Amino acid sequence: MSETVEAIETEEKSGDEQSGPTGAELLVQEGDIAGDYLERLLDLLDYDGDIDLDVEAGRAVVSIDGGDDLEKLVGNRGQVLEALQELTRLAVQQETGTRSRLMLDIAGWRAGRREELRELGRSTAETVVSTGEKVRLQPMSPFERKVVHDAVAEVEGARSESEGEEPKRRVVVLPDDED
Repeated sequence: MSETVEAIETEEKSGDEQSGPTGAELLVQEGDIAGDYLERLLDLLDYDGDIDLDVEAGRAVVSIDGGDDLEKLVGNRGQVLEALQELTRLAVQQETGTRSRLMLDIAGWRAGRREELRELGRSTAETVVSTGEKVRLQPMSPFERKVVHDAVAEVEGARSESEGEEPKRRVVVLPDDED
């Protein structure tokens, strides 16, 4: 009888060890699913592009580069890119059963935009420190606001907060001593 109990306990323990992918494995799986989804989309559109999968800062990152038509998938101020990212996240969620924080970049647009926003955040923070007056920036997407907040945080004497409701939510940069 004790042999049966030991066998059951051994099965339960080994079952626990195989309870699913780890965090890193799940991110790789998300990238693979997203890559397949986007590859099918590119085929349907008859667009050329190389898909690169990576994991950065605890999220799957998928980049599409190389095709002449890819700028069309970015759209005005990245609006098409944001929509494609959301559709890709939904495709991943449908396969994995968990919400994805996947980041999509097309034709290097998001990487270039990140640099522009870092400079905007830094220069705005420096202006606020020197003038002592707060500055309200144009409405931005959550991705854009985060980049600006991070850049402002690196400038001593300035801080930032978001105000407003989507889609008109914006960053406000203030002197550190103002409430």
